[in-house]
Amino acid sequence: MDFAAAPVTLILMLTIALVSINALWVDRTLIDRLKFIPSRQGQSYRWVTSAFVHGGFWHLFANLFTLFFFGPPLEHWLGPINYLLLYAGSMLCCSAVTYALFRHDHAYSAIGASGAIVGVLFGYCLFRPLDLLYFFGVIPVPAIGFALLFVAGSLWAIRKGFLPGIAHEGHLGGAAGGALLTIILEPAALQLFLRQLGL
Repeated sequence: MDFAAAPVTLILMLTIALVSINALWVDRTLIDRLKFIPSRQGQSYRWVTSAFVHGGFWHLFANLFTLFFFGPPLEHWLGPINYLLLYAGSMLCCSAVTYALFRHDHAYSAIGASGAIVGVLFGYCLFRPLDLLYFFGVIPVPAIGFALLFVAGSLWAIRKGFLPGIAHEGHLGGAAGGALLTIILEPAALQLFLRQLGL
């Protein structure tokens, strides 16, 4: 992937990696200082800082891996400024949904860039709905099908309490934010999406 043509993605990946590595293996107190705690008032910076720390190597790897594949093409299609707005907006949508649902839960906290990165993935799906993505890394599914499975799976996980350590609600907020912001920032994306689906 040519990161010279995707400087925002490169900067995001490097920043996430450096902060997360520092938090995981150098200064563990960083996670507590940066994680999102919806019930804690007067610390709105956590809506953003929580997206730069992760709970372990595989959590970090999965997010960087996804951003590596889907960030550069979306940055190319939207342009660096609009792409950064989409990324930041998806991150804030994730935090907003989390805040709305858990602001009274003093035991709840969240970390990770997943909400923002799911927004990037859904933005990509609008531009390329028929591209094959790999569900669970092995099952080829068109991007539109992947997006629908993701939403359905997240709703099912919320209802059943499946994998409670994963912020399914926040992921849905990031996905909705990414799709909506893609259309706002580049209205032609919706026309392209519908045309590729033959609608």
